[in-house]
Amino acid sequence: MSQEAAAEQVARETEEAETTETVETAEGAEAVDSGDTAEATPTAEAVEPAGAAKAAEPADETSAPRPADRPGWFGWRRRYPRAARAVRVGTSVLAGALVLAALLVPNRLDWITVQQFLRLPLEAIFLAAVLLALPTKARRITAVVLGAFLGLSTILKCLDMGFRQTLARPFDLVFDWVLLNNAADFLKDSLGRTGEVLVVIGVIVLVVAVLVVSALAVVRLADVLARHRPVAVRTTLVLGVVWIICFTLGAQSGGVTIATKSYAQYLANRVQYVRDGLGDAEVFKKQLPVDAFAKTPPDQLLTGLRGKDVMFTFIESYGRVAIDDPAMAPEVDATLKEGDARLKAAGFASRSGWLRSPVTGAGSWLAHSTFLSGLWVKNQQRYRTLTTSDRATLTSYFQKSGAWRTVGIVPGVRKSWPEGKYFGLDHIYDSTHLGYQGPYFSWTPVPDQFSLEAFQRLEHGKKDRGPLMAEIILASSHNPWSPNARMVDWDELGDGSVFHQIKKEGTDPKEVWKDPERVRTEYRRAIEYSLHSLTEWVERYGTDDTVLVFLGDHQPVPTVTAGDTSKDVPVTIVARDQKVLDRIADWHWTDGLKPAQNAPTWGMDKFRDRFMTAYGPQRG
Repeated sequence: MSQEAAAEQVARETEEAETTETVETAEGAEAVDSGDTAEATPTAEAVEPAGAAKAAEPADETSAPRPADRPGWFGWRRRYPRAARAVRVGTSVLAGALVLAALLVPNRLDWITVQQFLRLPLEAIFLAAVLLALPTKARRITAVVLGAFLGLSTILKCLDMGFRQTLARPFDLVFDWVLLNNAADFLKDSLGRTGEVLVVIGVIVLVVAVLVVSALAVVRLADVLARHRPVAVRTTLVLGVVWIICFTLGAQSGGVTIATKSYAQYLANRVQYVRDGLGDAEVFKKQLPVDAFAKTPPDQLLTGLRGKDVMFTFIESYGRVAIDDPAMAPEVDATLKEGDARLKAAGFASRSGWLRSPVTGAGSWLAHSTFLSGLWVKNQQRYRTLTTSDRATLTSYFQKSGAWRTVGIVPGVRKSWPEGKYFGLDHIYDSTHLGYQGPYFSWTPVPDQFSLEAFQRLEHGKKDRGPLMAEIILASSHNPWSPNARMVDWDELGDGSVFHQIKKEGTDPKEVWKDPERVRTEYRRAIEYSLHSLTEWVERYGTDDTVLVFLGDHQPVPTVTAGDTSKDVPVTIVARDQKVLDRIADWHWTDGLKPAQNAPTWGMDKFRDRFMTAYGPQRG
């Protein structure tokens, strides 16, 4: 070969090497992403002839390599190109799976099935079309934004799952943020301060991770679509046609529709949920001033109960399931029959019916305020509006009459409770003012039996006192129902230290909640304990002037109700004076502590006015 021909060949090969270098730099040194292997792509070093190397100046071994010469993934990708390609392909597949899972996963645990993830989401096809239509910079920005939004919606779905497991409803984006603080308090009571902090940190890290991973997954898919644009366009068009055909024909697999737009529907439902919540505030404000008793003179209020000691007692989570569920009914029924027998022997009679609570699973304060205010308080916004208004409650009407001293026994309150003044209570005894020196029972600060004994010691048992109206919250049947307190001799209660040994003998909530049937058993035992505490207190301390109204505030969590969607709770009025019960004869309630299946059912917001009417002057 002539010298001129050799020089021409060297120049040509050098030009090819520079071209390869430019391509590698533009593609981030990822030549294999286009489907070629590392061996099939010649590098500058491979094509450079020996003669040219000799003509070049010796390289400085201490100098930094050029960008095109830097090995990817710390050199691992250069040394193992096939494995590197497998990692890249696997990452892309995983990104696609994550995006599809986020689009297809429902917001209810009981809806999660394999078939749910074998559907074709319209939103995935639309997302691919948008990313393919955008230029490079706009595509990456859009991918990050849409990925983060997908992560946020996934977090919201998880919140929905948790709220449905506890409150039997989805998370309310307008009103439920305050409940997260309550959840933190619950964690502190159950796991201690350290456990609460660790869980909160873990949740924050998880949220950030979900947002970052979602964004990276969509960015990864956007890059794959761009590198394989012709194939991606054809595939998107084909999937779009398939979706239209399946949707039109209503094609199904395993009872689940194949062509779905469930994610778009979910977002639409959430937007409507927010709009309804925001509009609800105005509706509730119009309801506040409507009060049939607002202008009633104090001396005409509740005249049928003058001279009586009236106790409104809420039993936490005492729902219809405790009476109706075949797995719990026999034991609870026996407890109610036993209580009936004791009360009858002490000269008391009772009537029972059903009330429909605005909440289920949790949110006791919403049920309490509904019962006392005569308004349907179904969310935190309504509660805040109510407790900052001048709307009178059942308890505040007792106070307004001037005929009763009004007190609250609220062992579940462990910090400032300014709303107490709104409810018309002259004095409030929280968990720190009942004289209890025993242990917490999980969330419950004071066992019910001790709370009732403290009421007797602090108020009811005082000599030369006037009539009392008491709002009493019994908290022993509060979730998680483990460990449970048990009845002890009333004379041995002392300062509550006797409960230390009882707690040691109790169950471990971490073990109990591994088995739904054990949860249901412990719930039933907690309800039995509360009923025993209350009926024994009436038997022991009740008088001719005692009038007891007790009810559940809401049904327990879905783990206990096991699919029962009812929000009904039992309500009972107990008195020794037959005239008190005669005033509600037209209510057609059931005799005894257990309401019949067909006993009247009212909304909890209807009780206040019916009670005020029954015991007002118009009834004699």
